[in-house]
Amino acid sequence: MTGPEQPDGVRRSGLRNPDKAVRGLGAGTMSLEALVLLLAIQPIRVVGGDLSGAAIGAIVALAVACVVLAGMMRRPWAWHAGTVLQGLLLLSGLLHWSLFALGVMFALVWAYALHVRRVILG
Repeated sequence: MTGPEQPDGVRRSGLRNPDKAVRGLGAGTMSLEALVLLLAIQPIRVVGGDLSGAAIGAIVALAVACVVLAGMMRRPWAWHAGTVLQGLLLLSGLLHWSLFALGVMFALVWAYALHVRRVILG
């Protein structure tokens, strides 16, 4: 067949290496999240008011976890760990409201990445 349909009826994504593309999406998402978390510390302190040491520690720990997961996207459990990480970021909103806002944004981005993964890999 000449189109994206296989003879067995399975639709292909058209990507040369779909597994690698999906891993890149997950790693890029985690890397971007780590960068945003670390860069958000100072604006949160200036605009948002009192940012406790526990909140800063949580931000740094979550950013380190994002970097580690970005490097582990080859492992199937890393996608589940990324989902747990989004939940932890939402929970860190108990330390400061702006962390909850970041958690909502990145949970939506992660949900989209999971959707793209499901569509591409089936």
